[in-house]
Amino acid sequence: MMPDGYYSSKKSDDLCEDVCGQATRGALSMLRLRCLLRGLDIKTIIFLLVIVPASFVGIYLHGQKISYFLRPLWQSPPKPFIDIPHYYHPNVSMETLCKLHGWGIREFPRRVFDAVLFNNEVDILTIRWNELYPYITQFVLLESNSTFTGLPKPHYFAINRDQFKFIETRLTYGTIGGRFRKGENPFVEEAYQRVALDQLLKIAGIEDDDLLIMSDVDEIPSGHTINLLRWCDDIPPILHLHFRNYLYSFEFFWHHKSWRASVHRYQMGKTRYAHYRQTDYLLADAGWHCSFCFRHIKEFIFKMKAYSHYDRVRFSHYLNPKRIQDVICKGADLYDMLPEEYTFKDIIGKMGPIPHSYSSVYLPAYLLNNAEKYKYLLPGNCKRERG
Repeated sequence: MMPDGYYSSKKSDDLCEDVCGQATRGALSMLRLRCLLRGLDIKTIIFLLVIVPASFVGIYLHGQKISYFLRPLWQSPPKPFIDIPHYYHPNVSMETLCKLHGWGIREFPRRVFDAVLFNNEVDILTIRWNELYPYITQFVLLESNSTFTGLPKPHYFAINRDQFKFIETRLTYGTIGGRFRKGENPFVEEAYQRVALDQLLKIAGIEDDDLLIMSDVDEIPSGHTINLLRWCDDIPPILHLHFRNYLYSFEFFWHHKSWRASVHRYQMGKTRYAHYRQTDYLLADAGWHCSFCFRHIKEFIFKMKAYSHYDRVRFSHYLNPKRIQDVICKGADLYDMLPEEYTFKDIIGKMGPIPHSYSSVYLPAYLLNNAEKYKYLLPGNCKRERG
């Protein structure tokens, strides 16, 4: 009863005062949510219910892209190399070529050892060894029964060894058992195999001042580069090789930044097989790097799961054969990644597919002499076999 005689029967509509005992548990939860939202304006509600969840989804799907795009903020570019100009013409004498580089000429050439770890790149190995054959003293190949990521695999070289009879008398071949450590950083297994390759080189008979090529199978030094280095005196003890870098085939010229391959004047007890920067000296235009240059789609899938950067396969659909074929023909990135550059200008400038190239000038001679067999590596032939 009100003081002036009036009685109010109006019930409180403040849902937040007391909802206990007035509804089921589900309804009670909804009432509490309504109570919470009553204190927020519409912009805040949209932010909480739409923007925040969308941001989390975006980071999950594109976090790697965001990280690569912001690389200039968190990583400085590596120290520049000291570039050595590379002079060559088939009609110029070796003495003149050595002199142009500031080097002397030897009375006889050094011995050369070409050492590689082998996974499954049979075609590229064939092109490599035919390119280098006239200049190599001993071909050294080590093969494991597992990938760097610990997946079991056959000894592909042993299976295809008959294709390489032309180097059999100069071949030192070895196998090593994988450790199959699940969850371990793949670079640990890779380093383990490279140490074993050091031992195989000793079995092959390498000696002080012999030249040792350290490179992956798909990093192919040009024959005339190796011939130059074996004939010239006073070359640097370690020299990185600057390669033209191609992706999927010689139709997609990627960039000029392949430098990990190197040539060493071997020193017993000091030289260690590695695949990282070991000197500041870089010899220009010394060969070709053809990454993911496979004949079959299944080989793409195998490498994507097998090599040290398996963490880039963030989603299972990346391994879909149709998607891989589409990516190859577009010249796009298999992992949907941004360019690995150190300035925003370079990142933006290299975004998108690689432009098609129709030049087949200055490619390995064996490739061009067997163009029909290796047609898939030449411009205009992006379709791959499924088998």
